[in-house]
Amino acid sequence: MIELKKYGAIDIGSNAVRLLVANVIEVEGRDPIFRKSSFVRVPIRLGADVFKEKKISEENIQRMIDTMEAFKLLMKSHKVVDYKACATSAMREAINGSEVVKVIKKKTGVSINIIDGSDEAAIIANTDLQSLITSDRSYLYVDVGGGSTEFTLYSGGEVVASRSFKLGTVRLLEGLVGHNTWNEVEQWIKEVTEGHKKIDLIGSGGNINKIFKLSGKKDGKPLTYFYMVTFYEFIQSYTYEERVTELGLNLDRADVIIPATRIYLSAMKWSRSKNIYVPKIGLSDGIIKSLYNDKTQPA
Repeated sequence: MIELKKYGAIDIGSNAVRLLVANVIEVEGRDPIFRKSSFVRVPIRLGADVFKEKKISEENIQRMIDTMEAFKLLMKSHKVVDYKACATSAMREAINGSEVVKVIKKKTGVSINIIDGSDEAAIIANTDLQSLITSDRSYLYVDVGGGSTEFTLYSGGEVVASRSFKLGTVRLLEGLVGHNTWNEVEQWIKEVTEGHKKIDLIGSGGNINKIFKLSGKKDGKPLTYFYMVTFYEFIQSYTYEERVTELGLNLDRADVIIPATRIYLSAMKWSRSKNIYVPKIGLSDGIIKSLYNDKTQPA
């Protein structure tokens, strides 16, 4: 007997807001199957407001209300049985973040959870990430966002270190990341990876997914350090307009892809990684898994 249930995940980041609707297929005697049904991304750059002005603008509050209303209707059309909405660094740092959450709840009925970096790492650990991690190697998981980057070191199949830094693509574009932050990240990566002979990177986020797509590599194959260096030089040789018109990048991707590449390259260099794997997983996938597990596990 096969049973289908649909779950929704809303990820409110610093560069965009996303809705993932996933099919969860339950077959008696087997593990549930998770399949993407629909994915919608709206380029609301909350980070541009918050990292400079410390608050979310009236214009973006209205856009958020409209987007949540639209997401709610989409989930209704999909017959979603349950959903969870999570907001990361931009909403977390906004002085009016809590107020915006209340307004959205009142106007749309959508409840938003503002989560911290450790919550993000825990949610992502719910994804299929574990199936990629073998016990005989070490991996540095790097999730680059608009406002922050989460680093998690896995060794022997277990998490041995995890930390979130205010090193994000939107922050870098706005010139809000100083040398101290870069030095802190470098020092932390070098310290936690010391003594680990062979480390591979696992990259997560919209930018590394786009870099991987542009590479033409087959799923499951890694990008090399040499490829990332070459790509960094290549992408910088184009103007912003050329990245949009000639490389086919979206307007809100064409600028952030450069600082994102710099973060991944730096992490590879400091951890002595020669390869970066790019699985198709992210916060939204983790939200779906944790939501399903909470629903099905006995209290």
